[in-house]
Amino acid sequence: MSNSGNKQKTSTLVLGAIGVVFGDIGTSPLYALKETFADQYPLPVVEANILGVLSVMFWTIMLLISLKYVLIVMRADNRGEGGVLALLAMVTKLTKHSPKTKWFITTLGIVAAALFYGDGMITPAISVLSAVEGLEVVAPHFKTYVIPITVIVITLLFWFQKRGTSVVGLAFGPIMVVWFISLAVLGGMAIAQAPQVLTALNPVYAYRFLTADYLVSFLALGGIVLAITGGEALYADMGHFGKSPIRLGWFSFVLPALVLNYFGQGALLLSHPAAIENPFYLLAPSWALVPLVLLATAATVIASQAVISGAFSVAHQSVQMGFLPRMPIIQTSGLTRGQIYVPLTNWTLYVAVIYLVFAFQSSSNLAAAYGIAVTGTMSITTILIGFVMILGWGWPLVKAVPLIATLLVIDLTYFAANIIKVPQGGWFPLGVAAISFTVLTTWRRGRQLLLDEVKRLSVPVETMITGTTDTPRVEGTAVFLIGENEGSPSALMHNLKHNKVLHERNVLLTIIVEDKPHVTRENRLLIKELGNNFYRVKLFYGFMETPDIPAALELCGQSGLPFDMMNTSFFTSRALIVIGDKSGMARWRGRLFLALSKNAMNAADFFKIPANRVIEMGTRIEI
Repeated sequence: MSNSGNKQKTSTLVLGAIGVVFGDIGTSPLYALKETFADQYPLPVVEANILGVLSVMFWTIMLLISLKYVLIVMRADNRGEGGVLALLAMVTKLTKHSPKTKWFITTLGIVAAALFYGDGMITPAISVLSAVEGLEVVAPHFKTYVIPITVIVITLLFWFQKRGTSVVGLAFGPIMVVWFISLAVLGGMAIAQAPQVLTALNPVYAYRFLTADYLVSFLALGGIVLAITGGEALYADMGHFGKSPIRLGWFSFVLPALVLNYFGQGALLLSHPAAIENPFYLLAPSWALVPLVLLATAATVIASQAVISGAFSVAHQSVQMGFLPRMPIIQTSGLTRGQIYVPLTNWTLYVAVIYLVFAFQSSSNLAAAYGIAVTGTMSITTILIGFVMILGWGWPLVKAVPLIATLLVIDLTYFAANIIKVPQGGWFPLGVAAISFTVLTTWRRGRQLLLDEVKRLSVPVETMITGTTDTPRVEGTAVFLIGENEGSPSALMHNLKHNKVLHERNVLLTIIVEDKPHVTRENRLLIKELGNNFYRVKLFYGFMETPDIPAALELCGQSGLPFDMMNTSFFTSRALIVIGDKSGMARWRGRLFLALSKNAMNAADFFKIPANRVIEMGTRIEI
């Protein structure tokens, strides 16, 4: 490809990254500085505090976003994919020889995924609310319309999820470019009126602010952290755009625009401390307020879309990695495999977001709930990347440990500053995380107990094959779904027991999800002939992929095992699970696992097997 072609491709990717990746962090100027000074223990809006807060905010962005995420964490791509579950899969592979370390890492990853769901609920509520609240600046009597308009915008956002983001996504980039240019222009105009605000770039001001009064500065960190919400999205969306476009977009465009706007708000406060009521909107001249409200609303919708799409991806990955039961996952684009729609996740998020809007009423009230999920996930990412540095990249301890320790101290300090806000709203993301963690771990534990019991009860495949040499055969092919380490499938044994026949050809089919996001077509299939016209077929998928058995079986024909779908029957087992007196989990968790199992999507539907080719065999299993 020519240099001009490469430049055009890079420009397109950068534009796409600006439209999707930076939406969350790009809308933080709507509320971050305001909430820092308007917290439960408000800071006096005086020069020392203004410059100190700006300095802490700037260096936090530089250390936690620019250094940690953009330069370090984004190096840890799992076959090009990012995000906490992709990182978890990567670290799990590095620690597979240490069961205790693997358990610790897996638990951290599940906690991070659980916290992400809380973040996914709060982001649309606080972002859209903060944008629509600009109407109060236009005219105070518009305050009564803020909640209804917010609910309408959020409802439309979630309603259109089922249509996919491919069409809407085309407009994301240009809108966010206009948004960031507006941030830069508004901030630059204010800085020109009070250029002394730029002295806050000196870290000495941050040091003075943090050490002048430890309690006051500690409490202020709970608001300052709002400036780095969305940092995790830079990593999570890396697979869509690649490292270079995100890094280029961040350093050349997004970072300068954010810094200019934050410092512009600070310059405004130096001259007009009363503007702390809403420093973002008060940067704009009165004639630009209504267009700015509309632009901000569009930007917050885009920021929300990025988080919702991320929640879909986490749900999809959780199903594939065995943390959640099978559920409907709809591909919304025939061209981009990452564009999916998960109905259950979508409407669960919607109900939670609407609840937050009505329960908290304003972005200021929601701010207390926001930081815990963000800082908790960031802290876990720091720990996981530490394992990658040492075990994966081979960094010497003297180099890796001080860096990770420094970043972790910053992360945990921000987390501590937010954890004290539990009574003011921090209970919500912690509650969501606790429920999510319980569901994820219960399903994983229950499935493991179930698979162990199935394996214990099953007959070795070799014994079954040699013992059925004289069994009558009927025409056609039978496909039995079976676990990787399972013996003879119960559906096969039940078929033999009741019908006393075998099909002419029998295939034991295993779906294996690998610790990588995607599997190439060449590595999709593994066929082994077992004798007596039995075959073992393994289909390999990445945790970002959805298995499609009919499509995969077409590949078998190219490897000498052709399938005629009209002459093939698929046998699946539906277990009637009973919780025994000596179960490996608590009674209440057992009941939860049973409820999840009953609501799990049918295996045939999930694997896209034609319904008229499926025979389901029931079996009772006590765990």
